[in-house]
Order: sequence, then C-alpha cells, then structure tokens
Amino acid sequence: MLLPLLLVAGAVGANVAFIGLGMVFDYPDVLAKPPQEALDAFHQNQVAVSVLFLLLAASAALLIPISKKMNKPDLIALGTAAALVQVIGLMRWPLIVPFIDDPGTFKTLSTVLGTVIGETLGYALTAIWTVRVAHYYGLKFLAYPTAGLVALGVLIPLGVPGTDMANFIGYVLYTVWLIVLAISVRPRSTENPLDSTPWAARQS
Repeated sequence: MLLPLLLVAGAVGANVAFIGLGMVFDYPDVLAKPPQEALDAFHQNQVAVSVLFLLLAASAALLIPISKKMNKPDLIALGTAAALVQVIGLMRWPLIVPFIDDPGTFKTLSTVLGTVIGETLGYALTAIWTVRVAHYYGLKFLAYPTAGLVALGVLIPLGVPGTDMANFIGYVLYTVWLIVLAISVRPRSTENPLDSTPWAARQS
C-alpha cells in the first residue's frame, strides 16, 4: 500500500508547490527576467518561496523510495539519479539564494545548479525513468508521450520555440500519470493482505 501513497504524494506535492510558486513568485516565468529582478522578487517573499521550493524538492526526492518499492535495479538507479539532480537544483533556493545579493553570482548559480544539473539532467533522467517504469507496469499510452514532452525540456536552454510549453504540459501529464500508476498498483481486495511480496515482483 505504501507505493501508491508515495506516488500520489509526489504528484500532489509537486502540484501544490508549483501552483504556490506561480502565485507568490511568478515561477517559472521569473527565471526569464533579469537576475536582479529575480533576486528582488525572491527576497520580497523569501520565506514562502523557500518553503515551497522545499516542498517541491521533497516531492522530487520521493522518486528514491518510489523506485526502491518497485524493486527493479534499473529503476532504483535511474530514480535515485533523477531525484538527486532535481533536489540539488531546487535546494539552491532555500539554502544558497537567501545569502546572495550579486546578480552575476545568482546568474551563474542558476545556470550551473538550475539549468544544467536540476533541469537538463533532471528532465532527461525523469523521462528515461518514466519509460522504464512503463516497461514494467504498462500504461505506455500515457507514459511515452509524457516522457517525450518532459525530455523536450533539454532543448529549452537552446531557445527552441515551444519547448518550454511542451515541457510544462509534460510535467502536468507526469503528475497525472503518477496518480494513474498509483491506482493501477494499489492492492486489490482479492489479494491476500498478508502477502508482503512487492507488486512489481509478482508481475514479473
């Protein structure tokens, strides 16, 4: 029963955090503004923005226990890597940005920890993880287009038109897919409640 709960928690947490950041920080559009403007916007609502990024990072980190519950070596490796790069990128906001006043430093930090590590690597690894999960659990009709749209995020830094919107739609579908996956792997009433064998292992 823990796996479905983790999947739903990841989806709900990410959506709550993203909606909250959009309301109090104009995220992610704020990232396209000049560094000084982005810094000023952050400092105006520093506590709220930091808490919401903590929630977003925690939601991303759930990929680790989710992958472990799936009990597949490749999913554990991919899920852990995808979680770590996203957490590294997101945690810069509550841990480092509050102590930055120089826009040049902020821009460098955003490029390295945000664009390269958190976003580009995060998009690629999350997309691959999604495809591999579909290999074991099905739901390919939703997982494959979701993974494709999420993966398009790696083109955003290159200025390819439409990739930012495609990536956004991909992540919306990703959270929907997590919930659909949670429903599909939940224990059925006909299953023996004393059977502790992981669902994925029973299906292999």
